[in-house]
Amino acid sequence: MAVTSGGYTQFVIGLVAITTILGTGLNVLYGLTGLVSLGQVGFFAIGAYGVAVMTLSGLSFWLALPLSALVAGIAGVLLAVPAVRMAGPFLAMVTIAFAFIVEHGAVEWRSLTGGQNGLMGFPMPEILGFVFTERELVVLAILLAGLSLYLFRRLAESGWGMAMTGVRDAETAAASLGYRPFAVKAAAFAIAAAMAGLAGGLFAPLMMFIAPSNFPFSQSILFLFAILIGGAGTVLGPLAGALVTVLLPEFLSDLAEYRLLFFGGLLVGVLLIAPRGLVGTVASYIPRSSRSVTPVSSADIEQFLQGGLSASALEIEDLGISFGGVRAVDGVSFRIVPGEVTSIIGPNGAGKTTVLNMIGGFYRPTQGKILLGSRDLAGLPAHAVARSGIARTYQTTKLFENLTVLANVVSGLGRGALGDPWSDIQSPDRLSLAAGLLRYCGYEGDFDKRAGDLPHVDRRLVEIARALALKPDILLLDEPAAGLMRADKDKLAMLLRDIADLGPAVVLVEHDMELVMGISDRIQAVDAGKPIAFGTPAEIQANDTVIAAYLGTGGATAFPRIKPLHTKETPVLSTQKLTAGYGAAPVLKEVSLKVRPGEMVALLGANGAGKSTFLSAVSGLHRPVTGSIILNDEQTQAMQPHELVGRGLVLVPEGRQVFPELTVRENIELGAYKRHSDVNSSELEAHLKRFPRLRDRLHSRAGLLSGGEQQMMAIARGLMAKPKILLLDEPSLGLAPAMVEELYAILGELRDEGITILLVDQMATLALAVADYAYVLEQGRIVIEGKAADLASDPRLTAAYLGAANEQETRMEARV
Repeated sequence: MAVTSGGYTQFVIGLVAITTILGTGLNVLYGLTGLVSLGQVGFFAIGAYGVAVMTLSGLSFWLALPLSALVAGIAGVLLAVPAVRMAGPFLAMVTIAFAFIVEHGAVEWRSLTGGQNGLMGFPMPEILGFVFTERELVVLAILLAGLSLYLFRRLAESGWGMAMTGVRDAETAAASLGYRPFAVKAAAFAIAAAMAGLAGGLFAPLMMFIAPSNFPFSQSILFLFAILIGGAGTVLGPLAGALVTVLLPEFLSDLAEYRLLFFGGLLVGVLLIAPRGLVGTVASYIPRSSRSVTPVSSADIEQFLQGGLSASALEIEDLGISFGGVRAVDGVSFRIVPGEVTSIIGPNGAGKTTVLNMIGGFYRPTQGKILLGSRDLAGLPAHAVARSGIARTYQTTKLFENLTVLANVVSGLGRGALGDPWSDIQSPDRLSLAAGLLRYCGYEGDFDKRAGDLPHVDRRLVEIARALALKPDILLLDEPAAGLMRADKDKLAMLLRDIADLGPAVVLVEHDMELVMGISDRIQAVDAGKPIAFGTPAEIQANDTVIAAYLGTGGATAFPRIKPLHTKETPVLSTQKLTAGYGAAPVLKEVSLKVRPGEMVALLGANGAGKSTFLSAVSGLHRPVTGSIILNDEQTQAMQPHELVGRGLVLVPEGRQVFPELTVRENIELGAYKRHSDVNSSELEAHLKRFPRLRDRLHSRAGLLSGGEQQMMAIARGLMAKPKILLLDEPSLGLAPAMVEELYAILGELRDEGITILLVDQMATLALAVADYAYVLEQGRIVIEGKAADLASDPRLTAAYLGAANEQETRMEARV
């Protein structure tokens, strides 16, 4: 068409081709890597001025064009250094600033750019004496646009494209597979900038005149519009977007001043109707041919996992880290042996995941060593640790949501080696190996399914398979059983045991004590960041220090009632067969509980038993699956949280959730919001008398308070609502022992004043010392209930937290 067309139509086709070239580069940056740049017009201008200045100086167009693209690419790398370390609006602001710098630089650097007068009269390209006309220049632009689309497709299917998509979907997980996020982002910036420079280099001779007015900031917005409208990440998206953004103004030439308004309306419409863009939406209706992949055998997988193991133990020596003066981990030392499962256990906030993050390279220790053989890994970045043979999974699965299940596992096979940017990383051999790893881990689903569409159980299995793809010496697992049903947990336990028996060392952080005690060879127990015990499961179960860490010290101060409890049988709050969960697996299973007027009830259980989920369900933050919640003889399971507050149910959440920029007084007074009445001074004075620490800090910002003071303020805020029942979620979490003792003395006073309280706390002994009645959750079910004084000495309470010793012996015998 470009050959037969003439005049203005030919020129417009050239603009479409040039916009396609620039859009293809932006598609690498935004579509693959997920980085938003609003400064592409700056690189476009660099390319245009580069070709213009060099050709006017006598340099051949065929040298000036690649040199201009190279200069723009170098500028992109330099911009990437500060830009990719930022996120969200800060990244956009840096690129916007760059665009303005280039535009105003073109205005002020008159000796080079001609200032506002611009440059003109560029010689046209010439080959062997043949001088290009506009027609040949447009054909060249079309050929380069087609080549750029083809190269984009090859890049997207290569290791580089997979790394870019991985960094976009889950940067932390990409680093743990050996990818260097900064290098991947910088490469994407360089490609996008060079492509914009190439497009600008073609733009100059096509226009035959360039000036700063050709490169306004609004043009960057239109370039991004082209990608969004066409379909980010799709091969033909830049072409479709270029057709819309270049041709639409031609059809609306009489309304040029409303161009951005029309584009804005079009973008909103496309995002609402076709959020994946024009090409992406059309592609979703075209059936995809599924690949036939034959998984390798389990024997081949076992040979793969055993091959190349270093057989070196991981030595953790005096490991420690501080955050803002808080000692999160202090003096942790233990040995992780190949072929064994080593578990790290402890109550909430003990520092278990922090230890994993230091081993995995996500935190830099302030002291200590992490020795793998003779190499100290302490302080190395995550990608370097992964390449050393340490793989990991996460509390919340971090899959590459927009890749297939098979591609997720393939992404781990190279330990971060990106390879040839134009070669397909998903070779038949790699696909068969990845499929074998998936089947070995128990995944039975479709290999070509999008990872973001997987149910919870399959997500866990795919993440483990991806970690195994690194052929690790050390496998770090952070709560892999979270959210799984019992049968799935049993299968997971067998899988982890099998992996360890093949030679890799498995390091497990897990709250399910039955699973931990059933498969572990050694256990490191930590509390408040300090190691408290190391030994076999049987030794840990019998260790008094470990028991005290989970249940609280046996010598805790008693908080007896001043007067005996006199209450009514009709409860303020009750649940009947309440079932709730996240995804397919229920966390709570037919929980029935009641709290009577003036009573303090403790809900106890190990980490992950479902305590906080129960509070979220009854407070309206999480909708239950089945069952009923009754508050003051009214069913409330379908009500919103604000409605429940108005009916007298108030939650003091885990972690306090204060408003840090408001004063202490403002935080407390916000508790009375649903009462629709002014707070009088006597109410505030009553709370300050109960919490005297807050009096001197009444006008200070809440974010400046200590953890204990914030907890007291949060309780005062809850009491300001004059609740019929107060829910307390882990009030002692992260507090010093003296502060915990003071807090519980206050809770005893509130109980004696007749306030109805449902208490969840990891310090079981303290909770039982102040409560009237207690329930114990285990794996989402109530397994024990009774008077608090009776449960304090019940051996079943310890078993609920640390597992039953006889169950451990049975599982060990079964393994043998």
